[in-house]
Amino acid sequence: MWCPFCNHTETRVVDSRVASDGLQIRRRRECTDCLVRFNTFESPALKAPNVVKSDGTREVFSEDKLRNGMMLALQNRPVETQAVERSIRQLLREIRSLDAQEIPSSLIGEWVMKALSQLDQVAYVRFASVYRRFEDVQAFREEIERLERENPGAFDARQISLLDPRKR
Repeated sequence: MWCPFCNHTETRVVDSRVASDGLQIRRRRECTDCLVRFNTFESPALKAPNVVKSDGTREVFSEDKLRNGMMLALQNRPVETQAVERSIRQLLREIRSLDAQEIPSSLIGEWVMKALSQLDQVAYVRFASVYRRFEDVQAFREEIERLERENPGAFDARQISLLDPRKR
C-alpha cells in the first residue's frame, strides 16, 4: 500500500477492525517513511453479473451507478442515511446472489423503484419519471395514483400527500 501523503510504497498496518456496517475492514496504516497515519477500507470483491441494457449493449455492473441513481432520487428528502444504506446493501445482495452471468437493466430498475417506493414516495416518482420516461403530467398522475392505491398509509408523517385530495 502506498502512502497518499508522500507516495512512499511501504506502509504498515497499525490496527484492523470491522467497519460499522460489518461489510468492510478498516485498517489504520502508518507510512514507514513520513510516519503519517491514515485509514483504508477493504471490502470483498464480489462478482456481479454483467448488465444488458435496453439497446442490447452490455456493461459491467456498477455499484456506483446504482448508489448515485438512488441518491439523486433521494436528494433533499427526509430519509435516514442508514435506511438508504440498508436498501442499497439489500439490492446488492439480490444482484450478486443471482446465478446468471447477465442481468437486464430493466430488472435492476424495477428493483430500485421497489426499494425507493418503500423509502420515499417522492424519490420513487422522481426515479420512475426518468426510468419510465414520462412524457406528460398525466403519466405522473397515473403513477402517483397507482402508488397510493398499492401503498395506502404505508409512509411516515413526514411525507405529504402527493396529490391534493381536494382536486381528485
